[in-house]
Amino acid sequence: MLHFRMIKAKDLMDANIHGLDKDCTIEDAIEYMIKNKVNNIPIVDKSNRLVGILPKNNILNSIKNYRDLSIKILDISMKKSKDVCLSKEQDANLIYNKDYEEFFVIDEESRLCGLLSKSKYLSQQVDFLLLSINSIIESTNHAIVAIDKNFNVIIFNNAAEKIIGVKAHDALGKKVDEVLHTSQLPSIIETGKTVINSLTYINEKKIITNRAPIIENGEIMGAIALFFDVTETDNLLKELEEQKNVSQVLNTILETVYDGILVVNKEGYITMLSKTYAKFLGVEEQTVIGKHVTEVVENTRMHIVAQTGIAEIADIQKLKGDYMIASRIPTIKDGEVVGAVGKVLFRNVDDLNDLYKKINLMEQEIEEYKGELKKINRAKYTFDDIIGSGKRISETKDLAEKASHTDSNVLILGESGTGKELIAHAIHNDSGRSFGPFIRVNCAAIPSELLESELFGYEEGAFTGARKDGKIGKFELADGGTIFLDEIGDMPLSMQSKLLRVIQEREIERIGGTGNKRINVRIIAATNRNLEEMVSKGEYRQDLYYRLNVFTIKVPSLTERPEDIPVLSKYFLYDLDNKYHKNISGISDKAMNYLVKYTWPGNVRELQNVIERAINLVDMSNTIDIEHLPERVVGEEYIRNIKSLKDILGKAEKDAIIESIRITNGNKTKAASLLGIGRTTFYEKLAKYELENM
Repeated sequence: MLHFRMIKAKDLMDANIHGLDKDCTIEDAIEYMIKNKVNNIPIVDKSNRLVGILPKNNILNSIKNYRDLSIKILDISMKKSKDVCLSKEQDANLIYNKDYEEFFVIDEESRLCGLLSKSKYLSQQVDFLLLSINSIIESTNHAIVAIDKNFNVIIFNNAAEKIIGVKAHDALGKKVDEVLHTSQLPSIIETGKTVINSLTYINEKKIITNRAPIIENGEIMGAIALFFDVTETDNLLKELEEQKNVSQVLNTILETVYDGILVVNKEGYITMLSKTYAKFLGVEEQTVIGKHVTEVVENTRMHIVAQTGIAEIADIQKLKGDYMIASRIPTIKDGEVVGAVGKVLFRNVDDLNDLYKKINLMEQEIEEYKGELKKINRAKYTFDDIIGSGKRISETKDLAEKASHTDSNVLILGESGTGKELIAHAIHNDSGRSFGPFIRVNCAAIPSELLESELFGYEEGAFTGARKDGKIGKFELADGGTIFLDEIGDMPLSMQSKLLRVIQEREIERIGGTGNKRINVRIIAATNRNLEEMVSKGEYRQDLYYRLNVFTIKVPSLTERPEDIPVLSKYFLYDLDNKYHKNISGISDKAMNYLVKYTWPGNVRELQNVIERAINLVDMSNTIDIEHLPERVVGEEYIRNIKSLKDILGKAEKDAIIESIRITNGNKTKAASLLGIGRTTFYEKLAKYELENM
């Protein structure tokens, strides 16, 4: 049912109207009706009191019957005024359901005050209703859009402007698909169906919409949509759900911790109590919540902490004949103390001994983990591992030893394979940082887009794919020790500026981090590239080059130290022979001559590879010879000596006999069987090749 606002009759009446005296004639009544445009004439006495109502039909009937306009009104029947009268203070809404068009307003003495027409009353209420509806439409948070049957926009409120992003004056009168091309209102006009709680997206906002046809006299005259943005609501629901989860987690923690927990408000009344503490106190949780803490816990100071805001840590408190250690901490909200939280650390002081043992065990485990970490991130080589006694390598070692006694940055230059990393290991192990970590980074092996995160680390959520708990960078791992930046010449320019800042400021910032961290790291860098030439070409930062080039060590190529080739070759032979168990005794003089004369573009690393290859090629003999070296080493000077078939077969036979005896550990019977020959024939061949004493 429609309910209108209350409005008094006196506020809507036309006060200019006057009643007609009862002594007046029909002619006067006709003039009155024409002048005042009414269908009912109020009849009053000399005191202007309303005595009756003369309807238009009664006047017409009198004229028809008497045909005399001079007849007085007193001679014509009148209606009682009760049905068409209102007092000034009465609610004008009383006329809404009545059939009359005019109503007369009277005062307390029944004197005529004015005329209230029903059409004016309805017009006023409709105007107010339209104004109210418009206010509702414009003030609601729900967007409202309506169209007529020609799809023209006829309603477009403020909320719709915000969601759709179009001003009302630009939308009204236009086709709805020009304002919002995804609008479904035209389909509502076509189908006549109402759609409730439909989900859609407008300008990346999550929208819930209701759409319905506008129907008049059974005909669809348009459609209206009411929709609202639930994006923030969804976010709020998620936050509330998270809060709920946090609350559940906190409650779970509270109920499962071994130690007792007690919470009081500012006045000292208990608001929360863990099951453990309730059991210890011998009370029921629900029965003590709301009580003052002094009624439940003897010797308590919780109410004092809640009042003073001063924390009390590790305080000895006697409770139920035992001593316990309790901490009381004030809870603060918006800068004001609102209560306190108490935690019973131990039920008895004797438990401290158990805790001490546990902590001691944990410290031992931590030291073991630190030891394992140090093993992983430690330098393997010392100056003793730098093989060679020639002048050039000796000068390099002397310079490196001097560098190890400083804390300056070191730049190691040299061709690939000369042993630059070995020098870096040795410097670290001989320095004051030898007990710290030694972190190696190959700048050329890490993609440029990952190099920053590898060097400086990142925080949780710093980028897509980042680990949930973040990652520590190489510089942080090297804190207190040395970081070896190999192939520093291949570092991209964008990273060079960031490395320069780390060197200058001695601090790093993780990707996605909000603060800097101080570090104490020594930098040893190495490269096989000409940094000076790169600086001149603009390929390398000059300021970074000067920062790294504090202590420069040039590692000689193998061609510059040929005198060290024999000792290096024998070192690799011994080391690799133990690895492969080949029992090779040495390298022939001819083979060694070729090794010394070769140019070694791959330097020491190439020499090591050549020796390893040779060891794997040696079959029956126990010596590395020319035929075991690659062609690039022996070159065109080596011409393989073609032996007779008899010599080749004899050598093969002799080698086979030697190998069979070795495999059978000197058992000649088994050796003959292994070769598939008789025992007598086997001994004859031993004599032939002078192998009887094997």
